[in-house]
Parts: sequence; structure tokens; C-alpha cells
Amino acid sequence: MAADYYQVLGVARDASPEQIKHAYRKKAKQLHPDVTDDPQAEEKFKAVNEAYEVLSDPQKKAVFDRGGDPMHAGGAGFDPFGGFANFGAGGFDLGNLMDAMFGGAQTTGRGPRGRTRRGQDTLLRVQLPLVEAAFGVAKQVNLSTYVVCPGCSGNGCASGTSPTTCARCQGRGQVTAVQRSFLGDIRTTQPCPACQGYGTIIADPCPDCSGEGRVRTQRTITVNIPAGVSTGNRIHLSGQGEVGPGGGPAGDLYIEVSVAKHDVFRRDGDNLELALKIPMTAAALGTQLPITTLEADDPDCAEDDREAMLAVPPGTQAGTRLVIKGKGVPRLRGNSRGDLGVTLLVETPTRLDDEQRELLTRLAEMRDETHPELTLAKDQGKGFFGRLKDSFSA
Repeated sequence: MAADYYQVLGVARDASPEQIKHAYRKKAKQLHPDVTDDPQAEEKFKAVNEAYEVLSDPQKKAVFDRGGDPMHAGGAGFDPFGGFANFGAGGFDLGNLMDAMFGGAQTTGRGPRGRTRRGQDTLLRVQLPLVEAAFGVAKQVNLSTYVVCPGCSGNGCASGTSPTTCARCQGRGQVTAVQRSFLGDIRTTQPCPACQGYGTIIADPCPDCSGEGRVRTQRTITVNIPAGVSTGNRIHLSGQGEVGPGGGPAGDLYIEVSVAKHDVFRRDGDNLELALKIPMTAAALGTQLPITTLEADDPDCAEDDREAMLAVPPGTQAGTRLVIKGKGVPRLRGNSRGDLGVTLLVETPTRLDDEQRELLTRLAEMRDETHPELTLAKDQGKGFFGRLKDSFSA
């Protein structure tokens, strides 16, 4: 009568394959000769290996669960000690020990592997003009990807056919190879070469996908780009990636945004910056300037939003930055907007007629500036030179 293999491994009769494997690893490590002095370790170790060999094999497990003896009276004898010199007639499944000691690195999974697998995720980079990144857009993008084969609906078989059970492995997806060595018979489990581990064979594959269950094609999808995105932001579209082999679930699609440079505006976080040249007289006397906003690039924008008035106070100096509130970029996932910063570059006239020269000369005399005293300007840091440099490089 066979031993109670569930009791040997310490698992319930409804234990999952992973729970059985975990229990076996734990027991095998405890009974290894390098870590125990138990005089009964030899018999216990042999019992643990036999229990795992039965419970990890669906066919042997089924025989045992029905009350039969899956080992056929002594078919799994193995002497783990004594110099490894005494192997039973049934040999030793090296894969079991490797699985226990190295976490399964030496063996493949038990049972056939499925043909259906999840598809890979897809990354697609999209460049947007500044106006679309700022205010959002419904963008159509094209991508080359895998979709479910329309000819076989993903099963990989030609019309009217279906996969057949592999005759070599009888549907298990694995075969056992026996090698003789000075240690005795060593058995290793590997994927069945006839069916590549699937347990079934597609004898008549679909002519459209050659049995893969998916075909590559061009797709056009509409992506809703939210307002306020910037370079490097990614939009996650679940289930919009490529379909997996065997018509498996589609992976996810990630849209990575890149924002193109604008001819006028420079983006700084949620703020927009621009440099504007004004005449010397306007800077000295003050004025009101109409500033074209980013909304002017949006054909759907209201006419009133396309301009904003900028008040330039009298005596404005070159490099002064004035701010128009709320005319920057909308904040991503927010309800507010950044500002529009305008850096003023004061132009000195270079072409003067006689009358203009006379007027400026009289102004210089009135301000006692015909022979001005030169003084060194104090360090104004980023406030002047930094902004001026940024304005010219924008």
C-alpha cells in the first residue's frame, strides 16, 4: 500500500501545484545531508522525493487519488546517501532535486504550456505642437501592431480543424529522458520536442497567421491628450497594445508625448515666456501693447482670447519682465493656468534725421546728459542678464 503522499509533504489533498512544490522544496532542504544529522534522514528524504514525484505528476496523482499505487511497487527506489552508489531500478529524477535546491532553475514547469499568452506592451512616441499640448487634443495615431487573426479567431487552426493531442507526450507537454552514468540512471524532464511543450499539435495551421493566432496590421486609434501635458508625459491606454500569441489578451499602449518648440513662446513649467522689442520712447513714456496669446494658434478659440493687453509703465528699463496673469499653460489635472511673462527689449534708434537728432540733443541738454558720468551697474543677476539671455535663446 502506497504511503499517504499528502501527509509526507504536509499538504492538504486539495493543495495547488505551487503549494506542493513549495512544501517539497522546504522538506528537501531540511533533509539535505549538509544541514541535518537525523539518522532517519535517508528514509525521509526518499519518501519526500517519492511523494513529490507522484503529486507533481497529474497522471500519477490521479492514480493515487483513486486509491491505486502509482509507483508500481518499488519503482522509485533511490538511495540519496552512501556515496550515491545505490540507485533503484526506477532511477532518480534529478529535476526534482534541482527544483528543490535551486528554485526550479534547472527544470521546466509541470504540464503543457498554453498557446494563449498576453501580448506585449507598446510604447509610441507622439510629437505635439505647443498649442495642442497646452489645451489638449483628440489625436489620431497610427501604429503597426498584432491583432486577433480574423481567419481563425485566434486558435491558429485552418477552418474546420482543431489541435490534436501530441502522440509523443500524450498531451503532457513534457518528456522524460533517461541517462546512464556512474551515479546510476538520471532522469530529466524537458519540453516535448514534437509539440514544443504545448501538448497538442496544429496539423493544419491557419493560412492567414501560420498557426500563431494573430496577424500584424496597421491600426488607427484616437488618443485624448489632456491639457497641460509636457515632454516625457505618458498616457496609458489599457488593452490597446498588441494581441498575444494564440489570440491572447492585448497588452497596454503607452503614448509618450514630445512637445515641439514654438516660434514665439518658450515654455517654463506652466508659464509661457516671450521677448518683445519696444521703442525707446514707448519704454520712457509708457504705453499699452496688444499681445498675441497662444490661443491665436487654436482655430477653435474665441476671438476675444486671442489678444491680451499689456500695460508698460513709464520709465520701463530694458530686460524688465511684465506678467499677464492666467495666460500661460493650463495645469495638468488642475483648474488653473500659469502666467504669460513678457521680457521687454528696449530698442535704441539708429537712423535719425536732422529734426530727430535735434530733438534728442535738446532732450539730452534738458536732462544734463550731454556728458554723462559713467557708473558701474550693480550685479542684477538673473533678474536682468539671465532673463535677457533666455529671451534671445527662446
